[in-house]
Amino acid sequence: MNIINKEIEKYVEDYTSPEDQVMMALNRETHLKTYYPNMLSGSVQGKILEMFSRMIRPERILEIGTFTGYSALAMAKGMAENGKLITIDVNEELEGFVRKYIEESGLTEKIEFIIGNALEIIPELDETFDLVFIDADKEQYVDYFKLVLPKVRKGGFILADNVFWDGAVLEDDAKSDKETMGIKAFNQFVKNEERVEHVILSVRDGLMLIRKL
Repeated sequence: MNIINKEIEKYVEDYTSPEDQVMMALNRETHLKTYYPNMLSGSVQGKILEMFSRMIRPERILEIGTFTGYSALAMAKGMAENGKLITIDVNEELEGFVRKYIEESGLTEKIEFIIGNALEIIPELDETFDLVFIDADKEQYVDYFKLVLPKVRKGGFILADNVFWDGAVLEDDAKSDKETMGIKAFNQFVKNEERVEHVILSVRDGLMLIRKL
């Protein structure tokens, strides 16, 4: 399903500030060397993540789902001077790829890249986060949310990607696969959660912005 008109999407890209050289190279290499390059946040969403980070100037960011590191670098650009970003991914095969671009970005001292199962790692993190970005296993979105909410400061934010799931959230449950059901369950869970307020932004594949009350 085409969620956003392709011509409008192209117009948005044309009138959004361009990527810097490192982000452009990362974007290109992701498309050349990975099987699912569409998992990349991309230039528009990446700029949104960067701008949002610059607006709130977070000292602590948690990212669940690194992929090739594009979104981590985008958010890290806006952190406070003493900021730290922790990004977690289970895919060991991309570790060298990610670390190369973290180094090229000059943000090595600010980004901690952890390989492993986020559901096991998050409970061990002794941090209070200003911003969390969820973009990993769709079946586990509710579990990620439950784990991170207590670690987000009051007034802090959680961003969740792919909440449209290419329009599949509109399908009948009987036709939905496990990932679609995971996204549907997450959207409903957040809707019913009284400790937050939220809005879905119709950017790319749907980006949910959640604020802890």
